[in-house]
Amino acid sequence: MSGYRIPGGLITRRNFAAGAGIGAAALATKLGGRSVSAQDAAFKAAFIYVGPIGDGGYTFAHDQGRLALEANTGITTAYSENVPEVQAEAERVIRGYAEEGYQMIVATSFGHAPGVLAAAPSYPDVQFIHISGYQTLDNVSTGFGKIEEPRYVSGMIAGAMAETGTIGYVAAFPIPEVIRGINAFTLGVQRTNPTATVQVVWTNTWFDPALERSAAEALLDGGADVIAQHQDTAGPQQAAEDAGKFGVGYNSDMSALAPNANLTNPIWNWGVYYTLAAQQIMGGTWVGGNQYWGSWQDGVVDLSPIASFVPAETVTAAEAEIALFKSGESGVAKIFTGPLMGQNGSEMVAANVAMTDEEILNMNWFVQGVQGDI
Repeated sequence: MSGYRIPGGLITRRNFAAGAGIGAAALATKLGGRSVSAQDAAFKAAFIYVGPIGDGGYTFAHDQGRLALEANTGITTAYSENVPEVQAEAERVIRGYAEEGYQMIVATSFGHAPGVLAAAPSYPDVQFIHISGYQTLDNVSTGFGKIEEPRYVSGMIAGAMAETGTIGYVAAFPIPEVIRGINAFTLGVQRTNPTATVQVVWTNTWFDPALERSAAEALLDGGADVIAQHQDTAGPQQAAEDAGKFGVGYNSDMSALAPNANLTNPIWNWGVYYTLAAQQIMGGTWVGGNQYWGSWQDGVVDLSPIASFVPAETVTAAEAEIALFKSGESGVAKIFTGPLMGQNGSEMVAANVAMTDEEILNMNWFVQGVQGDI
């Protein structure tokens, strides 16, 4: 994907919540189960999913966010599964929900953008949210999170567990979202295993269990003893388990699907964002066209429990780093602070210089230690 950018107006959960009139304490009270007002009962939110809710990964995590939204606010929600990243298909489903009176429509995959942008101008009173997108309109906002933060810590764990120093990474599409995730993971690996390498294989899929498992098997056959991934299925984790190796999953806790292999998983808590968005839209304080990029400190991203078979010293080091992220002392900017070298050894970021948000969000190069082409 070329031209990926974040224009002005990028917001975090902190100023987002302030704009909604919801501080941390007030949000906690609301999440505790408040009464449902007539306004809430009349409000409806719809979700467009690229995969099935039973994928155990990305779509499952979004659907857990939808259910949390229902529990937190009492509003009515609906969803459509397996909506392809094809404009005509996505637009048809989106328009259907708008015609049915849904006031908040969330499209959860990058490729749904053309459908959202085509439909939105026809429904100026509906607020659309596009997850992982970058294009906005007066009534189209974007949302995502700094999943690179827990990816970095998962890399620390993977590096410590990689006896051969070879880690495989099953990657989806060569877009900045995936590239910066691989880089953050690799920098975490190098924190605990400086000479380790991360070998990348692209599948050009978000949800293809057989293909993603096959890619992991190829990496394992090539000598990898830890498998990481950026897809929606647990296929790579199961391949690692069958080979007697380790894995790091993504999106949701995949440990039950590969209990003897899965080390941990960078995960999403989408209900945090969806609850805030719906509350602000219902309250009349939502500003269309905003862009949300939530952090670990905000609670929209996290790391699942670390496996019990990970050595105590590795867990202790990871937990210390997690505490820094949750306190705000660390963050995605600190992950991408120089000196950072590119694959060929050339300096990409000078010492003590932090990459800007825009530079991170537009990342199109691999750090040193990554093996594979973009």
